[in-house]
Amino acid sequence: MQNIYRAMAIAGILLLSGCNVGQQGKDSQLALVKTTNPKPIVTDGRRTPTWVEEIKREVSSYPELYDVAVVKGQEGTLVVYKVKHLHRFKMKQIEKDVTKFLEKKHPKEKFTVSSDYKIFLEAVRLDEKMKSPKFPKKKAEKRFKELVKMTEDTK
Repeated sequence: MQNIYRAMAIAGILLLSGCNVGQQGKDSQLALVKTTNPKPIVTDGRRTPTWVEEIKREVSSYPELYDVAVVKGQEGTLVVYKVKHLHRFKMKQIEKDVTKFLEKKHPKEKFTVSSDYKIFLEAVRLDEKMKSPKFPKKKAEKRFKELVKMTEDTK
């Protein structure tokens, strides 16, 4: 009988440790659990413009939000964030406020704003991939467009 319990315990440990094998980077593993605070990303590989960093700071200053990722593509800017638990019932209003603020502050830029966890996670993964010199800029821009399309599909 004890052998059965040992076998079950070993199988459980192996099963749980096997779940982490296919994971990508450390940030993406913990992105939904804790604050990752990713740096703003520019998909064409140029230096991050100061106004993109400013967007991250300004959106991060909202008291309802606790983690913000900004991805600048050729055709626009994606802003994704995580909402504090007690403010989740106002998510639509927060999204409207953030969008209105960004469009007023930067009228020439096209913004896509989302609080979707999956899109946030994918933005963190894109950041991790872009750190590799082998990751082509065209792929980064393509992934950016896919993320924008994902936000449109979830609305």
